Amino acid sequence: MVSKQAFLFSLGSLYLSLLFIFLLMDVYARPANNSALKEKPVDNKDENEILPPDHLNGVKMEMDGHLNKEFHQEVFLGKDVEEFDEDSEPRKNQRKLAAIFSKVDRNKDKQISAQEMQRWIMEKTEEHFQEAVKENKLHFRAVDPDNDGYVSWDEYKIKFLASKGFNEKEVAEKVKNNEELKIDEETQEVLDNLKDRWFQADNPPADRRLNEEEFLSFLHPEHSRGMLKFMVKEIIRDLDQDGDKKLTLSEFISLPMGTVENKQAQDIDDEWVRDRKKEFEEVIDANHDGIVTMEELEEYMDPMNDYNALNEAKQMIAVADENQDHHLGLEEILKYSEYFTGSKLMDYARNVHEEF
Repeated sequence: MVSKQAFLFSLGSLYLSLLFIFLLMDVYARPANNSALKEKPVDNKDENEILPPDHLNGVKMEMDGHLNKEFHQEVFLGKDVEEFDEDSEPRKNQRKLAAIFSKVDRNKDKQISAQEMQRWIMEKTEEHFQEAVKENKLHFRAVDPDNDGYVSWDEYKIKFLASKGFNEKEVAEKVKNNEELKIDEETQEVLDNLKDRWFQADNPPADRRLNEEEFLSFLHPEHSRGMLKFMVKEIIRDLDQDGDKKLTLSEFISLPMGTVENKQAQDIDDEWVRDRKKEFEEVIDANHDGIVTMEELEEYMDPMNDYNALNEAKQMIAVADENQDHHLGLEEILKYSEYFTGSKLMDYARNVHEEF
């Protein structure tokens, strides 16, 4: 009869053997197109320094065509958007919100009008612009190794591939000698899209190099009218199913959310469709003809559009305007704080008079 100790030892040996086999299988099962230049991947922060972000602060739609869920908070709080969260002490958040209310209320009549909110939205959007400009200076220096004030496409490509885990020195050598780079299909697709975007940001006379201002347009197309047009073309290209360069409601709400696996996922999908339908019909489709043209989408996407800012101000007021006077009082903003800040303030009515 086999002893218990011998049995456990045998079982452990079998486990180690199987583990070793699985590890070997993993090594040999890796895709053949993974380059030998690949190193360990860098963290997301380094990669994001040179990779254009999908999310643009203060812009109503993401680069991939999804609606920006944080838009209202971003244009109400500006760069202070990160200061409000559910874990913060409610009274502290109340004081912050009251201070913002006082700044928006220019004429100090203890009410916020649509015009005051419009002006505030434009100021906060400009604040996001300035933050992007400041960050761009740092990112530009990171990809301008010779500090000549220009970044060539090859210089950027080398830095981008390094951020994706490739050996920078080996990539640079191959680029210099015009040798073929073995790049996996997914990375190559991203690189091709970035190259299109790069040449769009290269203002005339085109020289395949970007200065700091052009690089800002590359990373943040909302800063450039030409790049804003390019971003709109990209979004319409992704959503336009019949190739007419316009969007119908069915095309706009057809962006896939993923496989619906359960009731909760179905509810999320349904909510997503409702949000997109409402935005399409009430905001983007300016003339309400059931079709969104490139011009309409461009106006909708333009973060510095005065008319859009006024419409947004009216919508934000309507959400919390309980007494229907077309203005917002402090108590109304505190009660609907989750809409304006993303943070729900508890017991606002009981504490508001004590605090302010």
